[in-house]
Amino acid sequence: MLRDHYIFSNGRLKRKDNTLYFFDEEENKKSLPVHQTDNLYVFGEIDLNSSLLNLLSQHDVHLHVFNYYGFYAGTFCPRNKKVSGFTVVRQSAHYLDLEKRLYMAKAFLQSAVHHMLRNIRRYKEKTEQYVQAIEEEAKKMDSATTVQELMGIEGRIRQHYYQSFNAILRQDFIFEKRTKQPPQDPLNALISFGNSLCYTAVLSEIYKTQLDPTISFLHEPSTKRFSLCLDLSEIFKPLIVDVVIISCINNRIITQKHFDFLDGMVLLNEEGKKRFIKEWDEKLSTTVQHRRLKRKVSYRYFIRLECYKLIKHFIGDEPYKPLKAWW
Repeated sequence: MLRDHYIFSNGRLKRKDNTLYFFDEEENKKSLPVHQTDNLYVFGEIDLNSSLLNLLSQHDVHLHVFNYYGFYAGTFCPRNKKVSGFTVVRQSAHYLDLEKRLYMAKAFLQSAVHHMLRNIRRYKEKTEQYVQAIEEEAKKMDSATTVQELMGIEGRIRQHYYQSFNAILRQDFIFEKRTKQPPQDPLNALISFGNSLCYTAVLSEIYKTQLDPTISFLHEPSTKRFSLCLDLSEIFKPLIVDVVIISCINNRIITQKHFDFLDGMVLLNEEGKKRFIKEWDEKLSTTVQHRRLKRKVSYRYFIRLECYKLIKHFIGDEPYKPLKAWW
């Protein structure tokens, strides 16, 4: 079974034959089973060389790097072995055709709204006003004629959604406004950290298919980013990230002591990151009985399935219907 590994300490990653080792600053050695590893997350400062990158590439291991402040910096992706010029051409055609692009953009948002409402309806006595506000905004999606209009609707919906957290969360975590670079309060720090983990999980699953991660529909494709990851993350942020955030806060897994308050920014400290990642990993590994496949599927594999559905849509096999959790 493939799994993710996380490195928080400073040190060195070394390759010896076909084994991957991590040496911390005190030269303590830890072996990592590279043949059983799917993703490697690095939060500390490490030294490595091209021989190690070659080993990761041979075993299709993605190396995700986060900077000193815990912000996502980038990913080393092995050479893409699953390429299909036909799929990329069809994916591009759906971006260039406004009607087809709008269909995709609306589908992503419909799924996102479904999962947002799913989260806050569990607290319906406290969140009724937010549910109504989101539903009213969501009605405007069908008549939207531009992607920019859709993005405006999405922004207003998400504002109502995050405001509902003030009625849901049990500790003194307050949402006032969304701040990202940098986050300015503990709740925003959790949202940003969780969204970064979601982004990397989606990227890893896209690379296991023939999709091009730079061609997107809701978010505008541009240089220096994998914008399709942003599109698909809209589906999975409320389904996975926000559920983990609410659970961590309401069950006191994460409290105010798990944050560092710096000049103008608030960040999860190392213990806070470890606690969040533990809950994140458990959620990704949780399985659900799939209605069509007739077998149990993990939350992580649902991301892959969404990629396969996109490919079928692009090549004309089956119209895309976004995931809407039924369980």
